[in-house]
Amino acid sequence: MFDFLFIPFTTDDIYWLEQWVDDWFFVAAITLFCLEMLRYAFKKQFSRTLFGDSVSNFITLVLFIGIIGLVALTYAGVFFYVYDNWRITELPVTMWSIIGCIVLADLAYYWEHRFLHKNGFAWATHTVHHSSPFFNISVAYRHGPMDWFFPLFFHLPLALIGFNPFVIFFAEIFVQVFQTLLHTESVKKFPKPIEAIFNTPSHHRVHHATNKQYLDKNYAGIFIIWDRMFGTFAKEEAPVSYGVFPRINSVNPIKIFFSGYSKLFSQIRHAPTWQHRINLLIKPPLWAWEQEQKLKKQKAQSIKPD
Repeated sequence: MFDFLFIPFTTDDIYWLEQWVDDWFFVAAITLFCLEMLRYAFKKQFSRTLFGDSVSNFITLVLFIGIIGLVALTYAGVFFYVYDNWRITELPVTMWSIIGCIVLADLAYYWEHRFLHKNGFAWATHTVHHSSPFFNISVAYRHGPMDWFFPLFFHLPLALIGFNPFVIFFAEIFVQVFQTLLHTESVKKFPKPIEAIFNTPSHHRVHHATNKQYLDKNYAGIFIIWDRMFGTFAKEEAPVSYGVFPRINSVNPIKIFFSGYSKLFSQIRHAPTWQHRINLLIKPPLWAWEQEQKLKKQKAQSIKPD
């Protein structure tokens, strides 16, 4: 009955499937984006800022693709090198192994995503994705310049286990495609069993929130069970406020694309000590913000009249 799950796939099959998902999904995403804009217009929420922000999101995607074009061969080469020389076993390419790889790639994505929020250097690229004050499907394409770099370290163990690199790349794309669909306010909540197992727009709205009770929650890609298991889940209850603090307040795609590292390098340049500079690179962004507030308070107290 389930024999089809064991039918072997060739690398050409996986590559074709990957290209098909990539190409057709982008067409679907643009269609959904247009429908969302019509919804905003109908609800009288459409504005020049919203439109400009959305256009900038797609331009950051173009900039990101340009960088990917420069590093793609090196990125893929690392996976193939590890797979060819250090794999523990060789898993056959079947529907079972593809499904298994997607589940493990989703777990890897959870920990990668969590790391991006807990490390200053990593947050400097990921903050770009969070910096929009809006939440629609175009935000899913809002990328930073180093977004290609960090997935390598978290997904490389899949090659060590024995998954074919083509299967790993497909799994990465599948998780990202699923994630893209979550960036919408048009869908409120799904039935409870779906909300309990899968990541949904409601759960992902929480992740993009600046509300204190929502900070650093819901890192999941496909399965929200990872957040429930590892204590990072929060349910959408209070209305969500999107963006980062302080806000960029710009729809200039170049400024948006480099905003995270521009801010980080400025902080490093003005840091009082070398230890502080190192901490800016390795500690969570919340630490940097708290230190900034502390320095401002100390400065204000020092200039108070006697």
